[in-house]
Amino acid sequence: MSSDSNSKKIKFFLLANKRKDADGAAIDKLRRKIESMGHICECNDNNSNLENTKFLYTNPDDVPDDVDIIVVLGGDGTILQTSRDLHVLQKPILGVNIGTLGFLTDCEMETVDEALERIVSGDFKIDHRMMISGQVIRDGKVVYEDFALNDIVINRRGSLRVIDFDVVVNNQYLNTYVADGLIISTATGSTAYALSAGGPIIEPTAKDIMITPICPHTLNSRSIILDCNAEVTVVMTDSKQLADERVVTFDGETGFALVPGDKVVITKHPECAIFAKTSKISFLQRIRDKMMDH
Repeated sequence: MSSDSNSKKIKFFLLANKRKDADGAAIDKLRRKIESMGHICECNDNNSNLENTKFLYTNPDDVPDDVDIIVVLGGDGTILQTSRDLHVLQKPILGVNIGTLGFLTDCEMETVDEALERIVSGDFKIDHRMMISGQVIRDGKVVYEDFALNDIVINRRGSLRVIDFDVVVNNQYLNTYVADGLIISTATGSTAYALSAGGPIIEPTAKDIMITPICPHTLNSRSIILDCNAEVTVVMTDSKQLADERVVTFDGETGFALVPGDKVVITKHPECAIFAKTSKISFLQRIRDKMMDH
């Protein structure tokens, strides 16, 4: 991405996971670095407007309109929550890993100075990450809806009994599953829960929807990768009346209990999550390094 950043003051907005930066040392280091470079920095120190809202981590009303880039300090969970909360702003997020795995982050604290210098000089790219929407339809009415950057998961809770469901793609029957659950993920989510369930890794900027069964009771169930414009409908066919033992969750953060007959309809979300990428490390090298480290 080319930029006239050297002739313009860039306005940064800093967020940190308080559990990982309890004393504020990391966020203070970034603030001092940005100000020493002659640019503007604001911080979200209190999350004062989160009560009685739908936001998990950050209220977008706390972010000034003229912010150019949002810097988030934390792990993948922090980045995930922030991108969900702030997607309405359509501002690029720079993720700084002070967590563990850090697939969604761009750099570590040890390399953040270099990342900030690249932002200021315009030496960075913008990644647009596809998100997916989900609606729960009961008796012909939408009773719940949300969206996800990583995945929408249908699974059991409480009882260890398996659940039954049909999967329909673009109004065409695909398969009936007897399994612990089902993961419908984006390419970004392919390195999350879907990977643990045996799914493939997809380059994160790809526009795909992936279906991965969780512990299916069959020998030949595999992940299926679909075009981003596919409509995936999961029909809860289980007749055991386990009404309180199935749930659909969105990025592992929000959820809704399902009952027999419910349909969960998943489609591409109209907006993307936007990430600033300064790292020169390729996706394949990043995967290799993460797999060897963990």
